[in-house]
Parts: sequence; C-alpha cells; structure tokens
Amino acid sequence: MAITFRRSIRILPGVRLNLNRRSWSLTVGSRRGPKHTWSSTGRRTTSYDLPGPFGYRRSHRSRRSGGRTVSR
Repeated sequence: MAITFRRSIRILPGVRLNLNRRSWSLTVGSRRGPKHTWSSTGRRTTSYDLPGPFGYRRSHRSRRSGGRTVSR
C-alpha cells in the first residue's frame, strides 16, 4: 500500500493552496463558476462544473526548459 500526502489550505474565500509530495498548486474560483488552477509543474487548468454528470475541463502545459519557458 502506497503512502500519499495531500493537503489543501484555504487562504481566502475562493482561493486554495494545494500541496502534495512533489508539487503545489493554487486554485482560484468557487463552486458555482469557473475554477482556474496554476501548478508548480507548469500546468494551467480551467474547469467549470455543469448540472448533472457534465463538466468542462481544459488543461495546458507550458514547455519548460531549466525553469524557463521556451518560445518557438
């Protein structure tokens, strides 16, 4: 059985700092409306919960080289 670590800290209403063993992320948004998440690994996610079993999620990962974004 694997041991995992995950912690979510509410900073302000609608703002959360999420921590796990390898990275951290910042989530801004509420239950009703879009949520935007920025991760220390370079991933940016926008999600929106719709009524019922539906939802929308779009994820983008920036190209990183040595901690810098590579423009091509």
